[in-house]
Amino acid sequence: MEKDVKETKISELQPGMDNVSVKVRVIEAQEPRVINTRKGPRTISEAIVGDETGRTRLTLWGHAAGSLKQGEAVEIHGAWTTAYRGQVVLNVGGKSNIEHVEDQEVPQPDEVPEETPKAPEGYRPPRRGMGRNPYRRRPRF
Repeated sequence: MEKDVKETKISELQPGMDNVSVKVRVIEAQEPRVINTRKGPRTISEAIVGDETGRTRLTLWGHAAGSLKQGEAVEIHGAWTTAYRGQVVLNVGGKSNIEHVEDQEVPQPDEVPEETPKAPEGYRPPRRGMGRNPYRRRPRF
């Protein structure tokens, strides 16, 4: 099957990217946990993934939570990026796809550099869900 999706390297990640495809090694993987969000409780897990250009945190949402194991070589399609505490974070959710790849297609954990992609200084994500109204809702008492 021909791949028409451009593979992105970890070092090229920037906040606000959509439909990202990466081929990475899972360096660390955590167990799923439930967090409370504005949309209610959500199941997530986190992992550290990397390639020959660097490493980043990966948040797996919903059904994807807990699907990665330490040491696996995977290709991820349909991911998106956000920024958290100045670092770029890769996210995988319902529309994302994770495929296992041959072990030799990605570097071993000790070959992955420590560098992590940084969010631009002063980066602020676009506000979502605000519609056309630029004013925040006032809390009801």
